Amino acid sequence: MADAETIASSGFPLGFKTRNGSQRPGVILGASGRDIFKVEARHLSGSHQKEAVVTEGEHGSSWRMVSDEGVHIKGDDLAPFPLGFFNAGLQADLANRLLALARAQHITLDGLNITCRTGYSMTGAFFRGDGVGYAEPAKIHVALRSAASTTSINALVAAAVQASPALAAMCTPVENTFAIYVNGKRRAVTTLPDAGGTDAPDPLKTYASVPAPHAGARARPDLIVKTGQKRDGTPTLTAPAATPDQRIVREVAGACRANADGTTRTDVALQLPGMSHFAIQSDESAADLAPSGLALLSAGIAFCYMTQLSRYIDYMKYKIRHVRLVQYSPYTFNGTDGNIEPVATHLFLHGDESDETHEKFMRISAVTCFLHATLKAALIPQVTVELNGTLI
Repeated sequence: MADAETIASSGFPLGFKTRNGSQRPGVILGASGRDIFKVEARHLSGSHQKEAVVTEGEHGSSWRMVSDEGVHIKGDDLAPFPLGFFNAGLQADLANRLLALARAQHITLDGLNITCRTGYSMTGAFFRGDGVGYAEPAKIHVALRSAASTTSINALVAAAVQASPALAAMCTPVENTFAIYVNGKRRAVTTLPDAGGTDAPDPLKTYASVPAPHAGARARPDLIVKTGQKRDGTPTLTAPAATPDQRIVREVAGACRANADGTTRTDVALQLPGMSHFAIQSDESAADLAPSGLALLSAGIAFCYMTQLSRYIDYMKYKIRHVRLVQYSPYTFNGTDGNIEPVATHLFLHGDESDETHEKFMRISAVTCFLHATLKAALIPQVTVELNGTLI
């Protein structure tokens, strides 16, 4: 994939299916096992425009998604921001577990809505090299309508939280691993945990042309849309760094409507003046009509890391180009507990800098990435439950 085009230049929707899989991963459908979600991502021509193809497990479908940032960090505001994908993925996967457990326990839900706020901050100076990204526990509110008892509903929500691999990505600390390839050759990683293993396929070689919608694909329309709604106020360019005793804070608000057929629609917006709202759909059923919550979550992690990469290249004026990566995210489910294993990121670069500079670039971006900070922390979500309009 050559990084010469923009999100708009292809004329394609912001999200679509590129391949029909033969079988959805068991981890989506509630079967015990382990599935690896693969993200192949690249930086496009805009400041923060990115594209990813997410493949759900060994036999699952592949979905193309694009991401951008708002004008507060010199983005073009054309597609959902990375943290929005992650927020939507958390909610969609939790909805999946709630609906599945309700069916198994013969609990009828007449309505299911979830809201989720995720918070992030940074200390130090990003461009001085001592910046560190942090994440806060998610604040989740589950609103249900049902004739079931409060005891049953509380137990249902608690079991769903435990069953969600997406929420495990926040609760269970993992030490993620990295590999780096410069000008076509894999280099040694010395300042981050090494991914080891065989080389990942370079997306530049995997995709000879821009990924396109699969002809006759089974998929819902408008998988990802810019809604036209904006937060009040005028967006302003944010200073790129914070002092050691002051944090730059980012909060994301998401609202998810879940349907009995396993589909969800989540509205996400960064809580800053003038930020746009985006709607992201998922499908957690065997119908396979939209990406799963775990696919959205995986894309968000890759996109967030790539935002830090592009910001650092821009500021430092590095002679680094054709930024792309392959990310492997393993998710597990054992019948009651969902989990995540260390995420492996293989970074591909072309450039005229030294090996040391390329690795420094990779390391600083990893340390400042909000979602890598999320993965390595123990962030127990704050969950409230509302049954038939009353907090329980």
